[in-house]
Amino acid sequence: MNVYDSGKMADLLAPLGFAEALDYSDSDMVVLNTCHIREKAAEKIYSELGRIRQEKERMKKSGREMIIAVAGCVAQAEGHEIFARAPFVDIVVGPQSYHRLPDLVKKAANGKRVNGLIDLEFPEISKFDSLPEPKGGNVSEFLSIQEGCDQFCTFCVVPYTRGAEYSRSVPEIHREGLKLVENGAMEITLLGQNVNAYHGAGPDGEVWNLAKLIKHLAKIPGLKRIRYTTSHPLDMDDELIAAHGAEEKLMPFLHLPVQSGSDKILKAMNRKHDADYYRKVIEKLRRTRPDIAFSSDFIVGFPGESDADFLATLNLVKEVGYAQCYSFKYSPRPGTPAADMDSQIPDEIKSERLQVLQELIAEQQRKFNESCLAQEMEILFDRKGKYAGQIMGKSAYMQSVHVNSAEDYAGRLALVKITMARGSSLAGKMIETGEENRYNHIRKIV
Repeated sequence: MNVYDSGKMADLLAPLGFAEALDYSDSDMVVLNTCHIREKAAEKIYSELGRIRQEKERMKKSGREMIIAVAGCVAQAEGHEIFARAPFVDIVVGPQSYHRLPDLVKKAANGKRVNGLIDLEFPEISKFDSLPEPKGGNVSEFLSIQEGCDQFCTFCVVPYTRGAEYSRSVPEIHREGLKLVENGAMEITLLGQNVNAYHGAGPDGEVWNLAKLIKHLAKIPGLKRIRYTTSHPLDMDDELIAAHGAEEKLMPFLHLPVQSGSDKILKAMNRKHDADYYRKVIEKLRRTRPDIAFSSDFIVGFPGESDADFLATLNLVKEVGYAQCYSFKYSPRPGTPAADMDSQIPDEIKSERLQVLQELIAEQQRKFNESCLAQEMEILFDRKGKYAGQIMGKSAYMQSVHVNSAEDYAGRLALVKITMARGSSLAGKMIETGEENRYNHIRKIV
């Protein structure tokens, strides 16, 4: 979501004469788009601001001004505290009001900064109504369809920083999808804090769910792949599960966070489901789409987590068998119920448990990658590799795949035979089928 928002902010600032720079040295403006999910991410902001301040002061000595803006969820959560800790910051703008960034920049440039310019409002009119058309240009693009969350998990700041669930209308999303494909996208990832809770207004006057939206977007000519993230198990309804079997453009890879395998901890997290409910959702998806693979999120060391609770998480991981996962130590976030819970877990125990979990997850990822050896997989190539003559792409399962090729396949789908599997990536050889059949396997947007 932050990648998507950052791109939109760049588009908003372009009419003011700003173009993206490779780094902040000698830049007229720096925007830090921030995440507040974990304490470490939030604290990194202030370290980075300290480094940017040095460049701002250097430029000022030569007669140039640098505007510094802090955007995103840290901005929303901490507001004026940012000015207190970093008084050289010019602008603080929340994730629901960044469409007003150009006006704030104009005020800052005109010297109207008085104790900092700040906009943390949740406007009645959707920010999406004020955003410019997407420029696109990448073979794989993000498309935000939903924001906010109504679940109120006790560890999570999203309902407070992003607000209540809001879904964009189907025609609005479809127009943006068409534009992205027109500009070269072959893969679109639909985004939302709770994306499968999507409930947008359809062109028929009815409320559409995510399954219906996916079927609609799949009709866009030239669009080859559809993904969505991030999901909540409670919103994996039967229609969406069925879409995984019926719609071939919907990739057989789903990120479905569970956070814990312990019912006691899930209840304390206010997840509103138990571990068996999650298992049943996984089983339904596998029956519908046998080749589907999963990733998930796990939090270790949540308040009150016992050794038995942690063992339940390990057992769930073993039962499901993930292709990859994200796992973190519990990080208390100010203002969330879990931050004030008793039985906070010592950091050394969190670290020990995280290491055990990550070793198990890494082993599962390695085995999944090894299961791809000798398979012929369709790869979407989107960038050059680290070495000369190397190109990189993504499999249907989000694995990075590199191939040595004299030809530039960027922006193409190509069939690759997997010859090497590593812990986090694959390597392969392009399948040569003869010139007359070549484009049965390699397709390019014209």
